[in-house]
Amino acid sequence: MSKRSSRITVPEFIGLKAAGRKIAMLTAYDYPTAAVLDTAGIDAILVGDSMSMVVQGHETTLPVTLDEMIYHAEMVGRAVEHALVIVDLPFPTNHLGVHSAIESAGRILKQTRCQAVKLEGGADQADVIAGLVAAGIPVMAHVGLRPQSVHQMGGYRVQRDAQRLLADARAAQEAGAFAVVLECIPNQTAAEITAALKIPTIGIGAGAQCDGQVLVTHDLLGFTSGYVPKFVKQYADLKSVISGAVAQYRQDVQEGRFPGPQQ
Repeated sequence: MSKRSSRITVPEFIGLKAAGRKIAMLTAYDYPTAAVLDTAGIDAILVGDSMSMVVQGHETTLPVTLDEMIYHAEMVGRAVEHALVIVDLPFPTNHLGVHSAIESAGRILKQTRCQAVKLEGGADQADVIAGLVAAGIPVMAHVGLRPQSVHQMGGYRVQRDAQRLLADARAAQEAGAFAVVLECIPNQTAAEITAALKIPTIGIGAGAQCDGQVLVTHDLLGFTSGYVPKFVKQYADLKSVISGAVAQYRQDVQEGRFPGPQQ
């Protein structure tokens, strides 16, 4: 089977909800990480604007540019053989009008092997979602806590307006989104939204009743330098492993043990 034909498609991704099979999704920003995630059988990989914080060292997701997103997405797309790969539209791309959003998302699909884009917003972005979908560009929506609106929202806080959250998710579905991320919302609200939608919900800090889950890979692996949200489960402590290996290497060099006879 060819590399391209083995990829999970958007219709297959949507079908996982009807099949009752939970969806596992993680972030990646480079070739080797994406290759490892894909080999491990992850369903979807998000080239997230979270790279602004976990890779570039910024305090928010706002500084990352479209060109930077495309640069990293090209690496990820080239590594993946199986997973559905989605790329974040960075701030303020989807706020510049439908035609501008189509142009930006079109660049992503033309210049990478990625298959879809994600944008933050629900009812307020319905026209953009519909325009992108009409242009043949699959869209994953994102409601609840929206990191690109962190200043307007007053920080990274749980979003509790259940009526508005449900309206946003429904508006995204009606506009043609194939899935919706639910971030930092109460478990019960996420469960109600998941039951109300035909498309998959992907939770992050939204409880176990969502159709799938997404985490930032650096958080999962314990390879972070700052705040880690309480909804993260750390499956490894790579920061300590890497620090220990580097310290051992430094000591071996300084004491003349490396390179040794084997090297």
